[in-house]
Parts: sequence; C-alpha cells; structure tokens
Amino acid sequence: LRLFATARSKAFHCQNRKMSAVKRLLPLLDRVLIQRAEALTKTKGGIVIPEKAQSKVLEGTVVAVGPGARHAQTGEHVPLSVKVGEKVLLPEYGGTKVDLGDSKEYHLFREADILAKME
Repeated sequence: LRLFATARSKAFHCQNRKMSAVKRLLPLLDRVLIQRAEALTKTKGGIVIPEKAQSKVLEGTVVAVGPGARHAQTGEHVPLSVKVGEKVLLPEYGGTKVDLGDSKEYHLFREADILAKME
C-alpha cells in the first residue's frame, strides 16, 4: 500500500511540475503561447485514420500571453487582443515549437500571425 502511495505521489508531483512549466513560461512582448489541438485519429464510425492522411490541425488554445508590443511613439505596451483560454485559428506554417516536457504540442506565435479568434 505504501509503495502505491509513493508512486501515486511521484506521478502527482511530476504532473504538477509539468503544469508549473507552462506557468513559468511567460512570452515576451506580443508573443502568444498556444497549445495546438490534437488531430483526429479515428472517424466517428471508428475507422483509424493513418498518420499520413491526418490533416494538420490549425486550431489551438491560448495558454499564455506576453504584456504586448511597445507603441512606436509612446513606448507603452499595447495589450494583446487574445486572452488565456481562447481558441484561435493558426496559420499552416510558422510559430516556434516549444517543448515543455509533456506530450502536448506548444508553439509561440506573434499576435499578428494569429488569423482569428474562434467562438
């Protein structure tokens, strides 16, 4: 029983460490950290889609945002138009892949590269 509790505790701490890695990463200026949505691997009928046939997912969820870009004349930060938790439409190419030690796919984009917010 004690061995099970220790293994469970280690898994909990490992999961907390991964969550805190996302919280510790603060994008600079007008950059936005986005977790890409996962591609569908099965159809509604249960047919497995081969990896080569899966289309690239162009949606994601905002995980963290920077303080905003500086205004050219005043030097003040202009706040970003996207907020944490919002779903966004992404370009097919671009962004910088970020490995935070978990199985999720994260990318850093400039706010101007994000195509749209999704409701």
